[in-house]
Amino acid sequence: MPYHYLDDVATADIAFEAYGNSKDEMFIAAADALMNVMVEDLGTITERLWREISAEAQTLEMLLFQFLQELIYYKDAEQLLLRVARMRFKEQKGMWSVTARAYGEMLDPKKHPLNVDVKAVTMHQFQVSESQGQWKTRVVLDI
Repeated sequence: MPYHYLDDVATADIAFEAYGNSKDEMFIAAADALMNVMVEDLGTITERLWREISAEAQTLEMLLFQFLQELIYYKDAEQLLLRVARMRFKEQKGMWSVTARAYGEMLDPKKHPLNVDVKAVTMHQFQVSESQGQWKTRVVLDI
């Protein structure tokens, strides 16, 4: 599992670190960690539909922040549980953008045992780093 939860970071929130050998892997691991906070078993989310998710920001760190917020938006606005399959990044004129293909289905509490509802990604201790080809992020979620 390319992510783990942090117990000692926030008392009313949930924190995790996600890892990858590339930006893509780290973003996908962070998306899975976010979804796994809400849904007990990610394997219950099947490929019933596809969505394209886009985000842009001035930094890679804020790009991940916006991207995770988009996943929460789809859960809240359309009752969609989504898992990211692939991503495409661009850096141009001081801006980062990402376009991802995600699959999923409508939230069904009978099929998807739920944990807690995530309201938002917070800026508290939010970070993205890269060292020797290993990408890592720390994220605190407001529940």
